[in-house]
Amino acid sequence: MADRYEELKNYIKQYDSMAVAYSGGVDSTLLLFAAAEALDGRVLALTADTGSVPDRELISAKEYCGYLGVKHRVITTHVLELSELSGNPKERCYICKKHIYSKFLTAASEEGYKQLAEGSNADDFNTYRPGLRALKELGIISPYMELGITREEIEVMSKELNLPTFDKPSFACLFTRFPYGEEITEPKLKRVDKAEQLLLDMGFRQLRVRSHGDIARIELMPEDMEYFMKDDVRSSVYENFRRLGYTYVTLDILGFRSGSMDEGGAIIPEV
Repeated sequence: MADRYEELKNYIKQYDSMAVAYSGGVDSTLLLFAAAEALDGRVLALTADTGSVPDRELISAKEYCGYLGVKHRVITTHVLELSELSGNPKERCYICKKHIYSKFLTAASEEGYKQLAEGSNADDFNTYRPGLRALKELGIISPYMELGITREEIEVMSKELNLPTFDKPSFACLFTRFPYGEEITEPKLKRVDKAEQLLLDMGFRQLRVRSHGDIARIELMPEDMEYFMKDDVRSSVYENFRRLGYTYVTLDILGFRSGSMDEGGAIIPEV
């Protein structure tokens, strides 16, 4: 992994400076760290405050940039105001990324940075990622993809470098908690965010709360299900979710998996 990390830094060194799309997650944290080392601090971190990402992610991103000593700009953009996203279409990731990364490019240019990089990895080739098309259209570089670096390699490198995110659970955009075709509103986003925070506060780590109207479908790691089913834990989750406005609370027997809303039956049929 030391050789792999040097390969990443050498790739970055071909640029005089670099802006990095930084979410605070595992992938973007390693990329930002490598860029800061490779370019001797000539790095700008850009984070989007969209209203569709948990507040905890924005806070951690700000804190780490301060710790690393890199310049950080938070770009506020309310994606809910985009008419194309109102119906939560299947191409939502393309629409959202095109909008956000266009603003990132403008901010980078204002600060004197010609190159913008982001942290999609080689594994993303194997999943439904319409946002990748937007990145290509805008000329955003993806170093991990260029070098064939996988998520597992990123995690190992992050651990060897003692980065605080090496084992951080993934938290995708909150739009992914809803079926395609359902209108997304700010109260809906806040409700699902609070539901997930409640589970995190109870000690669960890798999870999703998928929202199907008044039904909350909880995805946990299989090893966490036995603890979840303890009477006091289950009752506490149910009562708190009811206070958030969910009528029914379910546990998905398949457990946590990224992109479960892309599975059959996750699209609201036209009436």
